[in-house]
Amino acid sequence: MANDARIVLQQRLTQQLVMTPQLRQAIKILQVSRAELETLVDQELTENPVLEEQQVDEKAEGPAEVPTVDTQNGTEEWQADGEPKVEEREAASVGEIDWKEYAENYSNDFHGSLGHGAASDDEDRRAALENVLVKRTLLPDHLMWQLRLSDFSEQEKEVGAFIIGSLDKDGYLPIQLEEVAFLVDSWPDVAIVERVLARIQEFDPPGVAARGLAESLLIQLRQLGLDGASLPARIVRDFLPMLESRRFDRLARELNVPIEQVAEATKVISVLEPKPGRDFSDADTRYVTPDVFVQKVGEEYVVTLNDEGLPRLRVSSFYRRMLGQNGSPEARGYIQEKMRAAAWLIKSIHQRQRTLYMVTSSIVKFQRDFLDSGVSQLRPLVLKDVANDIGMHESTVSRATAGKYAHTPQGTFELKYFFTSSLRGGHGSEVSAESVKEKIREIIAKEDARKPLSDQYIAELLGKEQIDIARRTVAKYRELMGILPSSKRKQVY
Repeated sequence: MANDARIVLQQRLTQQLVMTPQLRQAIKILQVSRAELETLVDQELTENPVLEEQQVDEKAEGPAEVPTVDTQNGTEEWQADGEPKVEEREAASVGEIDWKEYAENYSNDFHGSLGHGAASDDEDRRAALENVLVKRTLLPDHLMWQLRLSDFSEQEKEVGAFIIGSLDKDGYLPIQLEEVAFLVDSWPDVAIVERVLARIQEFDPPGVAARGLAESLLIQLRQLGLDGASLPARIVRDFLPMLESRRFDRLARELNVPIEQVAEATKVISVLEPKPGRDFSDADTRYVTPDVFVQKVGEEYVVTLNDEGLPRLRVSSFYRRMLGQNGSPEARGYIQEKMRAAAWLIKSIHQRQRTLYMVTSSIVKFQRDFLDSGVSQLRPLVLKDVANDIGMHESTVSRATAGKYAHTPQGTFELKYFFTSSLRGGHGSEVSAESVKEKIREIIAKEDARKPLSDQYIAELLGKEQIDIARRTVAKYRELMGILPSSKRKQVY
């Protein structure tokens, strides 16, 4: 008998998290760095007329309109007396940001005023930043300053300015003199270009405007009073590749001098700067503002959120009053939409700060020995440890630590620095990879430079300290720290 064809209608109840634009913004706010957050807030203040910044010295027109985060315990509360304000009701309507539920459904979707802290002097807070917040003089500016003070003709100054403008970031001249002569408007002779170049090569920094490494080193030797006949100059001019391979015995034979003299000449060459423009480069300058401060008060470490530079946001009382007045449906709808956006932004920022406080407090609990004694006491720690400790998902902890910095008694570190893999130690214990790197650095620093230690021997030394590590792991850590292998660390003096 043929089967009957039937259409069956079934109902099934499922629950899933919808990635709304508001939730997407909240996750983005959690992810971004402090500098990006300041930019984002400035943009929202420009685009949303309902959102405004409350000045620190401004008296409130009534009950406070923004939530605050208690930086001592990380709790969030709404400051309001009497009936809830419109923006509070709007914020409540969108609900709490459930990071755990989000993480289980959208853990990989994003790649990419606040509580007052304990009293401390501004000078103490900024101590770690003073060295990076000063604008550096760039190499072209430094050389042009010297050019203007030199006794050059107008044509020579034109040539000099062109040469200076053609230098690369390391201070080298990458073009031929004939090309300079052709490109300068006054069409100087190559002899004039060569004469100007020779004078610029006498400028500070030593070795600048050279056309190659050997010429730069020879210029620096000349400024040290060592002429072309000196042993260091002969090595640089004629045997630089051999020097780079550290073949001192062969150098001694080629130059017909004792190996001790080669060693002394090498010591002189080693203090020269292979990149004359290095100190004037701004490429390595990083502007870091800590998101949190970790300070020792008595016997305990206190975590304080850094709210400096982040505005206290509120919903404009003017627009709140407008919403209470009779107006067109379009105007009321517009104001309500902007109020919801403002309320969600305020809530997202405070949720970010609360999460950051909780994550940092957990890290402090795990890494107290590091805070007391330094990197040698950094313990193994993974995201899961902190996530379990504070009841959040690992992806939330990851986003909360990316690009966030903590100022501690041991220095300023990105929060991700405190998460490190482990190696097996003695009696079943574990040691962090960072502490092992520090031990390797200390061992190499104490070695006899004439008999540098091999990676295998370093691994054996660590084994005596009950640290189980392979030779290839020692080599990997050494390379990550920028330390040369033993064959290139060897010195013959």
